[in-house]
Amino acid sequence: MSELISTDPCTGETVWRGATADAASVDAAVGRARAAQPMWERTPLEKRIAILRAYADRVNERAEDVARLISRETGKPFWETRTEAASVAAKVEISIAAQAERAGETQREAGSFSLALRHRPHGVLAVLGPYNFPAHLPNGHIVPALLAGNTVVFKPSELAPATAELMGKLWRDAGLPDGVLEIVQGGGETGKALAGHQGTDGLLFTGSSTTGRLLARQFAETPGRILALEMGGNNPLLAWDIAEGDLDAAVALIVQSGWLSAGQRCTCARRLIMQDSLADALIDRITGTLDRLIVGAPFDEPQPFMGPVVDNRAANMVQQRVTELLAIGGNPIRPLDRRDAALPFLSPALIDMTGIDTAPDEEIFGPVVQLWREADFSAAVARANDTRFGLSAAMLGGSRAQFDNFRSATRAGVVNWNRPTNGASSAMPFGGIGDSGNLRPSAYYAADYCAFPVAGMEAPALEGALGTGLRA
Repeated sequence: MSELISTDPCTGETVWRGATADAASVDAAVGRARAAQPMWERTPLEKRIAILRAYADRVNERAEDVARLISRETGKPFWETRTEAASVAAKVEISIAAQAERAGETQREAGSFSLALRHRPHGVLAVLGPYNFPAHLPNGHIVPALLAGNTVVFKPSELAPATAELMGKLWRDAGLPDGVLEIVQGGGETGKALAGHQGTDGLLFTGSSTTGRLLARQFAETPGRILALEMGGNNPLLAWDIAEGDLDAAVALIVQSGWLSAGQRCTCARRLIMQDSLADALIDRITGTLDRLIVGAPFDEPQPFMGPVVDNRAANMVQQRVTELLAIGGNPIRPLDRRDAALPFLSPALIDMTGIDTAPDEEIFGPVVQLWREADFSAAVARANDTRFGLSAAMLGGSRAQFDNFRSATRAGVVNWNRPTNGASSAMPFGGIGDSGNLRPSAYYAADYCAFPVAGMEAPALEGALGTGLRA
């Protein structure tokens, strides 16, 4: 086995090191999960719930440690990782409510028999986690999967292995039995070994659309295994008919949408489409705000608005994408700057692409927003929806009728009005269509893909009824 090393993107210091799981190690982990699954499924729901609640208690008790570790591995500001730790704990009660509502048991009388609806776990589910929310996003799969009676084999991002190890410890401290949650560390080869393992009954994935498409092709050969894909987006933010007195509020929502988490949220606005008559006033306020944003390390004081992107490879990729936009005529209203070539700190960038119809329909996973000016509302809506993705979209300003027009024309899983593109409630479904997902929304609807329905007709006694068509 080779060694996996996690480093702090701000300092280069080693955060964690450990062995990479090879194919044999993945096979062993799946075997342990398979052996533990029947016992876990037979565990009464009330006891599973008690263990999940104990896990939430452990997370709350160690919330500062969880947040600090996420910040060290990802570079995200400490204020932000504190909110992530809180979301991890809160997921338990949300999942309990969702499971009861969407995947519980019902029985009703229908004459001499009853109609019963129950739900069964799939069995062993693989989970592939991302680096941008290394605790919250995989937790959003793991908690409902365990609640339903599945066992889980989890491969975290190779950029955040320490966070996963801590989460695993908190599950063990909560009393989760051996084998119910297995963690395999590693990079792409480990992920391929787990995704292709025929001993699993499905895969719950959060990550890039490129990897998601590969997984979809792979799973097409095994239709009996569940595949839930939660991917990225080239998300539009439309600003239209905003009153003078509301411009500052709109700018705050634009900045949050585009540059929160250094643009490393799948719901961040990538494309800002604004009314031409508003553009100058909005751009002036946006650039003024961007110039005041603090970009810094997680524990700096005052706290930064955003930290670095996750590593130098990611920073290089973002820079390359911006270079490509400039090569086709993009105008850097605020250029993408990198203050130290050895570190992945990037400045928030705003690139005017007005009049350019050759911009690639790709997600730039960093602090970059592309801008288009439009004079006609219909053209602006068409511009917003000119994408193969379909995760998130939002409109700022306008009337109810205009928003209804925008919403009905938009094929996306999250469509907001006067809220940021990256505003989403855990009490609602979360997911996209097109190259953003495969119609398996997560969050409150994760219960739907963690179990399958079993319908039954049940009678207390035998009752024959062949009817007509018999010889005497």
